[in-house]
Amino acid sequence: MPQVREITSGLEFPEGPVALSDGSVLVVEIKRGTLTRVLPDGSKQVVAETGGGPNGAALGPDGKVYICNNGGFEWSVVDGLLLPGHPPREYRGGSIQRVDLATGKVETLYTECDGRRLCGPNDLVFDNAGGFWFTDAGKIRERDRDRTGVFYAKADGSLIKEVVFPMDVPNGIGLSPDGKRLYVAETFTARVWWWDIAAPGELVRARTVGGAIVAGPGGGTLLVGLPGYQLLDSLAVDSAGNVCVATIVNGGITVISPDGQSVEHVPLPGDPIVTNLCFGGPELRTAYVTLSGTGRLVAIDWPRPGLRLNYSA
Repeated sequence: MPQVREITSGLEFPEGPVALSDGSVLVVEIKRGTLTRVLPDGSKQVVAETGGGPNGAALGPDGKVYICNNGGFEWSVVDGLLLPGHPPREYRGGSIQRVDLATGKVETLYTECDGRRLCGPNDLVFDNAGGFWFTDAGKIRERDRDRTGVFYAKADGSLIKEVVFPMDVPNGIGLSPDGKRLYVAETFTARVWWWDIAAPGELVRARTVGGAIVAGPGGGTLLVGLPGYQLLDSLAVDSAGNVCVATIVNGGITVISPDGQSVEHVPLPGDPIVTNLCFGGPELRTAYVTLSGTGRLVAIDWPRPGLRLNYSA
């Protein structure tokens, strides 16, 4: 079991960590509706008020932070854990936002695609062409939930398109080290899917392998389906190509080899609501992890360097 170092606490359901070169880490606070900078000494500074429910975050080609805003949740505390629930009364949909780190200015880039509103944008990853892939996990209500998928958009606000539909609550999203494969984790099925990328915003749709039908949603290929009751949240890819998925209920990081044959679990005791991670520090050997139910950002040493993301600071 790795030694867990607490960086800070008192966050209001943190997610979307982004490690910066100065040693600080950006996180969103979904309940608080902010983008927050956590300094190495654990102190916190609000960078921007986003409103709604900021979820995933990533640095873009212009040095600004792009945010998947899910539109917000109702909240409850169960056994000392802060938990999201149904959309709040003021919910009007989700959006993609852009934040200027120097000024805190928040811009809204996208609220819909092809005339359909974004329901609950969740996580995003930039490619080396300046565009980004993102998931929309939708919203869950008492008797129904949204059917959603995976999108591709340009950072300048000029293009958004739906690429995969439907998926069952798509959440974490990432790229392989060579940028030629897209990974997406589904929350409730505990499955991770992958697609080869043909061009920016274009995927190769799998159909058969050796005559067997293998295609999943949107022509995706199954990397792994995890047993038992555990939920998948956001993910990061390390330099060896392993898909490292934040895992809920079975609280920790589930590490999946790029061929799906090797799966290991790194437990993080004290909070079953492990939601996201990023790599930072010297040689990217530190994994910063959000423990959202207890409002903490922690760090653990990672056995391999992480993957340096496009446009990372």
